[in-house]
Amino acid sequence: MAFNQELEAITQAFSGHGVDEKSLATILGKWDPVERETYRKKTSHFFVEDHERKFQKWNDHHVRLLKHEFVRFKNAVVLWSMHPWERDARLAKEALKKGPSSYNVLIEIACTRSSEELLGARKAYHSLFDHSIEEDVASHIHGIDRKFCKQLLVALVSAYRYEGTKVKDDTAKSEAKTLSNAIKNDQKKPIVEDDEVIRILATRSKLHLQAVSKHYKEISGKNLEEDLNDLRFKEIVQCLCTPQVYFSKVLDAALKIDVDKNVKKSLTRVVITRADIDMKEIKTEYQKLYGVSLPQKIEETAKGNYKDFLLTLIARGG
Repeated sequence: MAFNQELEAITQAFSGHGVDEKSLATILGKWDPVERETYRKKTSHFFVEDHERKFQKWNDHHVRLLKHEFVRFKNAVVLWSMHPWERDARLAKEALKKGPSSYNVLIEIACTRSSEELLGARKAYHSLFDHSIEEDVASHIHGIDRKFCKQLLVALVSAYRYEGTKVKDDTAKSEAKTLSNAIKNDQKKPIVEDDEVIRILATRSKLHLQAVSKHYKEISGKNLEEDLNDLRFKEIVQCLCTPQVYFSKVLDAALKIDVDKNVKKSLTRVVITRADIDMKEIKTEYQKLYGVSLPQKIEETAKGNYKDFLLTLIARGG
């Protein structure tokens, strides 16, 4: 391989989700001092020239970013190896520490897990942190989000939903009207303060809520999530009624190149937590929404061992 091609290969090895360990080992490892200096001079987005002292130094910002990329594979392996209860408990704890930008992870855990899975995560949370997840959710979120937390998030993480097949259609229709009225009156009374809305979303079975959503569309002519202005309510409805759509959107956002490191982490979280559950359905939905297969998108975006690990996991469901 010509030196210019090697330069491009190394640049690509550092660009994306994860790093291309093989290229780093086989190319960067054999370069002599002159070749490494040439690389530093030609990659000004990675290195900064100190003209006074005549040497090139790493851009500190890129070093911090690279640290995240090097540990991405390790973090995925550790998460995959965990018991699902522990994994969800640790993900919830991390989301609480990070604050509002990560509340979607709490919603995701509360609304896409089965009743037994969510109960297991709550048990693991007790074991790991000597607190209940409910008390930590209620006490960690302050300011403008506190009302949302106390009335909705606590109710969601405390839920133990019925998972049978019976749905009372008349009740579903009535509750669709309740939601419609609450959304219409949102300016007078914020929907987050409506006890009936919270009761419906936090206690009803997922099949029942899917029926509510169907009747809502018949009443309003729109999907329920379209009429909701609050992002968190949209996420709750998607997680409960159309989880494959929700996960496809999270994956698409995470697979963009220049995204926040926390958004990137969603790729690991979703693949790891759904590989044994509904990855086949998520792949179908992703293809329908974005016109490209999820494996192809990961192949284009991820690098090295991290990419290979993700592709192995998403292939499990067929």
